[in-house]
Amino acid sequence: MHDTASIFHADLAVPAVIRTAPGVFAQGRRIRSLVFSTDLAIICHCDADAVLAVYPFTCQPAITQALVAASQRPVLNGVGGSITHGERCIEVALHSEMQGVAGVVVNTSIPIDTVEALTERLNVPVVVTVCADDAVAARQIEAGATMVNVAAGARTAEVVSSLRRRYGDLPIIATGGRTDESIARTIEAGADAISWTPPDIRVLERAVMEKARRLAAEQLEA
Repeated sequence: MHDTASIFHADLAVPAVIRTAPGVFAQGRRIRSLVFSTDLAIICHCDADAVLAVYPFTCQPAITQALVAASQRPVLNGVGGSITHGERCIEVALHSEMQGVAGVVVNTSIPIDTVEALTERLNVPVVVTVCADDAVAARQIEAGATMVNVAAGARTAEVVSSLRRRYGDLPIIATGGRTDESIARTIEAGADAISWTPPDIRVLERAVMEKARRLAAEQLEA
């Protein structure tokens, strides 16, 4: 007989503290948590409200299609930055929108004219990843960025707080760190939603195999 309880224990639950965030809205849904991953096995077994799918290569339509089809929740898809920008970034973003993404993400190095073109031509939110509340971030927000995604390492809560004071109702997504305390600080600083990095698939598989070996040894001893 199968132990159904163990199946549910295998699911990846985002930290409960993230549920205290006010949330951002995309595709008619309130999003408080985003799983930062392109691993479909991780995504399909995680209870995050949305997916933050950013990877260090030019966006590929086949990958976007797989993510949108398998995720069964809003996907914010990386489309450009230092590697992909200009007309290529715009074309990829338009294609991603047609594939059903909830928003497109560009990083802090994206040229301002690309941000302007994206906001003019897309109907989905344009999310700019920022590392500081500086002149670069200000120009990107003024260019029409719909949301910002703060990824400033140990300074994330500080940057979130500064952006919140300066821009009021601007929707802010932010990395929360590895502990409940750091996530809570980021939310208290003004983050509307938190991106959560799940455990590496190799770590999860190692834990499963260690349990399997232990159970096998117990069967031999019985």
